Amino acid sequence: MNKTTRRTFVRRLSAALAAPAFVPSRVLGAEGVTPPNDKIQMAFIGVGGQGNGHIWGESWTYLPGGYISHEDVNVSAICDVRRDRREEVLDRINQYYATLYRKTSYKACGAYNDFREVLAREDIDAVLIASPIHWHTTMAVMAARAGKDVYSEKPTAVCIEESQTLVKTIKETGRVYQGGTQQRSEYEGRFRKAVELVRNGHIGDLQKVYAWRDGGGVVWPTEYGPEQPIPDTLDWDLWLGPAPMMPYQGRYDAHLFGFGNVNWGQHHYDIVQWGLDADRTGPVEIFMDEGHAAYRYANDVVVYGRPCPGETVGETGGVWFIGSEGRIGVDREHLVADPPAILEKADDPGPNRVYHCDSHSGNFLECVRSRKPTICDVETAHRAASVMLLGGVATRLNRTLKWDPVKEQFDNDPEATALLSLTKRKPWVI
Repeated sequence: MNKTTRRTFVRRLSAALAAPAFVPSRVLGAEGVTPPNDKIQMAFIGVGGQGNGHIWGESWTYLPGGYISHEDVNVSAICDVRRDRREEVLDRINQYYATLYRKTSYKACGAYNDFREVLAREDIDAVLIASPIHWHTTMAVMAARAGKDVYSEKPTAVCIEESQTLVKTIKETGRVYQGGTQQRSEYEGRFRKAVELVRNGHIGDLQKVYAWRDGGGVVWPTEYGPEQPIPDTLDWDLWLGPAPMMPYQGRYDAHLFGFGNVNWGQHHYDIVQWGLDADRTGPVEIFMDEGHAAYRYANDVVVYGRPCPGETVGETGGVWFIGSEGRIGVDREHLVADPPAILEKADDPGPNRVYHCDSHSGNFLECVRSRKPTICDVETAHRAASVMLLGGVATRLNRTLKWDPVKEQFDNDPEATALLSLTKRKPWVI
């Protein structure tokens, strides 16, 4: 031990004990199955509704059969601070692989309470993060620093400072990053078609945009109700992680500390940014409009964080692009235009085309192998999250803010600047 640090020893021992002993599929009698050692070894951190859905292709995840059925993937590890959930998902995974490899039992996957043990495994290539939202950036940064590619659910971050740290880390480490705003890829290409029609001038000069949802963010609580017993299946301290230590209140849902539309907001501002060709920039002014955050960009286009007046498309989440010669509305079920003839050009909109893929999860896997940027790379995800988070700052202060999208800072506004960061509990400061 004098020549090997304790940390290195523990990491190697953990990897040795937890890593499945893979052998070629022909030895297992499964002809035609890709040998596990040729697959992308993936870990899933957080296996509740969304995380487990990614494994099996359920719950808004859109990869048919999930990652587990993908020929290029082996689900090598799962992590969750709920023991009952962790054990249930692990049993299902191992049963799946036992059937696939025609074995009575087959331990293909390891299960962990602490995600740091997952990151210590040298055989893991990529992680999918579907943890509570206050964990997303901390886990993504730590994963990238551990040499893992990252697919992270939205919101990308819960404050702008940590989102900036994520961008810096991904660029420094050269890891592949995919933000989980799958509207760019899924829903029969409706959002992509709307964006290409706008960017090719089919509604004339873009003047304003309605993007319902509102801004949002995270605020740590300062007042608590009666303390309740912590379930014996839950690691409450690790669930809190970067959040302040607080008594258990009977709740541990993924968005416990969120306010506004921190959950859905990034989805729709991602499409706004795409339509404005603003994936590397942002608004210059944020102001309040009818109780909702609104945004002015350098080209004088105004984005309103509320539904388009008189329109039903997008009223539960979507975008309306309003131009000098027409308008286009899009949500997950609809693509409409006024005049309707605009849509005749949807499949051949003109020369200004955007990144095209039909599977968000599949795109991540392709880029893990090719090392090319994903359709929602870290800068794109950061900028979409920033719009939503800037709206949250304006909402909390209830006043107009001036923002420099190049320097990514407020113009001589200490009060607003203080809300760009969020104090994290040690040792989770990144």
